[in-house]
Amino acid sequence: MQRARVLQVLHRAGRRRSLRAFAVAGCALLAGCAGDGGSLLGSGTTTVATDKARLTQSGFLSDYARLRPTSWGHGIECWRDPALDATRYNAVLVSRIDVSLRSRDGGPQTFDPKDIATLTDYFHHALIKALRPQMQIVNQPGPGVVVLRVALTDLVPTKVTDSVAGTLIPYGFVAEAGSGAATGRPAGSTPYMGETGMEMQFRDGASGRILGECRDTEIGRKYAVDVNSSAVGAAQTWANGYLSSFQAWTYAKDAFDKWSLQVAERLAKLRAGQP
Repeated sequence: MQRARVLQVLHRAGRRRSLRAFAVAGCALLAGCAGDGGSLLGSGTTTVATDKARLTQSGFLSDYARLRPTSWGHGIECWRDPALDATRYNAVLVSRIDVSLRSRDGGPQTFDPKDIATLTDYFHHALIKALRPQMQIVNQPGPGVVVLRVALTDLVPTKVTDSVAGTLIPYGFVAEAGSGAATGRPAGSTPYMGETGMEMQFRDGASGRILGECRDTEIGRKYAVDVNSSAVGAAQTWANGYLSSFQAWTYAKDAFDKWSLQVAERLAKLRAGQP
């Protein structure tokens, strides 16, 4: 009931205020905070979720059959060399992001080259930013270096006009909020949300031996609610998800932030000798 009430109030507010006001209203209703809600907005990594039905197989990785769901990746599939000794690595080379996009329906798939450049640059910088605190960032492979290779394998922008239209329909958000689960997509998503797929490979910088591989496809969640979070955390998640639905590529950047943090956290644990 509380969630339905919040949805209703946010929808009514949206017809009179800017998108910024949505975040503040959601913050006030869910968390009881006051003033400017902008400072509460995080990276947005909770506004995307794995869509297992849309994982890609582009040919970038060496063996897709050995990939398995992980206990730590919230849907990411990975494989790791059983003989890997992560403590031997203290530096990382983040290779240039590859793009290997294929249309799912066989139809044409075109993108503005500027958009592709902006997105790949963003992902590259996000990885470096997340890894820099724990590992040296290098430009050449060699002993003690992990070479991180990444390919974008699925890229769909959010249909902003559809998102706006769905929001302006009276009580349309009620149907939208449940459309994800009803169609087999992640809860809180809608048919017009953006999606982003990646395939990732880790190699030994000296021998070129494959140390691990992963893949994931994340889809945007316009109505994202983190039921396991605090009231403030729930407000942050709600505001981030809602605001992201009004920009074509924000969900892609949210996915890049999420993957970058997951890679950094996973490498830190492996280098610390944790399984």
